[in-house]
Formats: sequence, structure tokens, C-alpha cells
Amino acid sequence: MKKLTILKAMVLGIFLSCNTSSSFSQASPAATAVGTINGANLTIKYSSPSVRGRKIWGGLVPYDKVWRAGANSATTLETDKDITVEGKKLPAGKYSLYAIPGEKEWTIILNSQTGQWGITRQGETTEDPAKDVMRVVVTPKKSATMNERMLYSIDKHGITLSWENLDVPVSVK
Repeated sequence: MKKLTILKAMVLGIFLSCNTSSSFSQASPAATAVGTINGANLTIKYSSPSVRGRKIWGGLVPYDKVWRAGANSATTLETDKDITVEGKKLPAGKYSLYAIPGEKEWTIILNSQTGQWGITRQGETTEDPAKDVMRVVVTPKKSATMNERMLYSIDKHGITLSWENLDVPVSVK
């Protein structure tokens, strides 16, 4: 009887373990955007949150406060060649990408510290202003479609963050 109870418990444990891992999906899965602009290979690594019925801009992501520009770990931008971001030169390298969303304009921040979690236990971002390499101001635009999941894209004009009803284009040359 004891052996049968232990065997049932083991089978149940294995079943629950397999069932949970196969059906579990992350709320903000890791994602990567890659592209080439004027011969420079760019890679953006980020975690992609969903809207899930929430108010994003000015709600989940407050205005006028530094945001990790994604979920989980700080978003990173890597380039293998020097590029120009909104008219400012950025040397080849790997950077954390943060943003300060505003209703009419955004500040995009590229920071030399990488590999950190995106927020502290107190809920503040891990962006250290002393390590900022660049800050540029960009203008968000209403997107043509609703984007349930946050997405970065790279094309010949630059980088665009798209989420909910907003596109945030950043010129890169």
C-alpha cells in the first residue's frame, strides 16, 4: 500500500511537471530584432510584454519617468560599426536602451552598463545616468494597427518600438 501511494505521488508529480512546463508561456518572452543599416549590423534584445487589456502609456508605463523599454532584463542594443542616432555619433558596442516616455516626445537613452535586471526591488529602473552615452529626443506616432505585444523593428530608416497604439521611431544612419 505504501509503495502504491509513493508510486502514485511520483506519477502525479511527473505529470504535473510535464504538463506545466509544456503549457507554460512567459508573460513577457524574450525577443530579438536584427537588421542592417548602412552596413552596420544591429541587434536589439528585449522581453516583449503584452497589453492584456491594460492602459500602457501613462498607466503601466508612466510618463516622464525612466523605463527599461521592455520587460525583465534591461533592453540592449548592439552594433558592430559606428552609427548615427538622431544625428549623434554612437561608437560600435553594446548598450542598454532605456526611454523616458512623454505624451508628445520621448527621450531615448543609450547607457554603457549592460547585463543588469531592468528594475530594482523598489521598482525603479537600473539606469545609472553617470553611464549614459547618449540621450536623444524623438516624437512618437499613432500606429496604424493595435500591437498587443511590444515589438522592436529595424529597417533602413532606423529602429521603431511599437506597442499598443503607438510607434516610436528612432532615426539611425
